[in-house]
Amino acid sequence: MKISTEQTLKILNVLSWIIFIGVCIEAGGWIFSTFYTLEINPINAHRSWPGLDLSSLYDYGRGYYLAEMSQISLVSLMRAVLFYLIIDILQNKKLDITQPFSKSMGRFLFRMSYLSLLIGMFSWSGTKYTGWLVSKGVKLPDLQYLRLGGADVWLFMGVTIFVIAQVFKRGIEIQTENELTV
Repeated sequence: MKISTEQTLKILNVLSWIIFIGVCIEAGGWIFSTFYTLEINPINAHRSWPGLDLSSLYDYGRGYYLAEMSQISLVSLMRAVLFYLIIDILQNKKLDITQPFSKSMGRFLFRMSYLSLLIGMFSWSGTKYTGWLVSKGVKLPDLQYLRLGGADVWLFMGVTIFVIAQVFKRGIEIQTENELTV
């Protein structure tokens, strides 16, 4: 039994929704935890996220805590936006298989590449900041738990999608020229 492109896109749509909901919950959790710790109950730094103790960071300084949590929240939020873009292209039937070189597909690819590059840069920045804090004696959990690891993968993905977007841009130009000459 052969799976059609239409079925594959439906499966990808469902998976994108599941991932989108997960990263939205994660981003909201980080944002809420940061606000709650800074404004309501500083003891929450002991359990900012299940299994994470960021109390040593909070004790080192509220500003450092805010900076670290802002980077984590921003990376999580951008990941949610990335999956929203994927859902948007799949849901709103902007993905036309008969004419894949469309302006909406080109915009989608450029947005994804820019967003992936931003996620990579903020992850890299957060990794460097976390390393600097650790060098100052702050005890922090592993970067994977802080969701800041993998900057190299995000940067690689961003560059790869950017190259594909450039190819699509050229394809759109050629398709437009062909439509005008016919």
